[in-house]
Amino acid sequence: MMKKIKFLLATLLISSVATAQVINLSGNWKLNSTKSKLNTEFSFAPATIILTHSGGDLGVEKHYSYQDQDYTVNEKLTLDGKECTNIWFRETPKKSTAGWSEDKKSILVSSKVATDNNDITIKEVYKMDGNNMVMESSASSLDGSISEIFFYDKQ
Repeated sequence: MMKKIKFLLATLLISSVATAQVINLSGNWKLNSTKSKLNTEFSFAPATIILTHSGGDLGVEKHYSYQDQDYTVNEKLTLDGKECTNIWFRETPKKSTAGWSEDKKSILVSSKVATDNNDITIKEVYKMDGNNMVMESSASSLDGSISEIFFYDKQ
């Protein structure tokens, strides 16, 4: 009987430690352009990001400013690898899949956007670096590719 209790306690301890290591990215995040690695000609960095991370769901609200216009893009993602469709810029559908990295320390999002001219592939990795939320972003199409690293401070 004592062996069973010890085994149960050990199992609970291991599972609680594994669960504790899963990050939660929820919060209002403001771009720290000094720490970020932005494209010099044009950056896709959202000025602010509001993340709502609850269980297997991730809500992403990105605030952009482009040519003196403010834009907000809202995405609802599930972290189970199933495809989610959200509306991107100018009412264009964006199809995304999201899931955890193997170590549960980052969330990987892969997206495709079909435009009139060509398809855009977007990869995003959300993770924590100390007190900063970091988003590694890359996009590619027939027109070329861009990669940036955005650091955000919690507000």
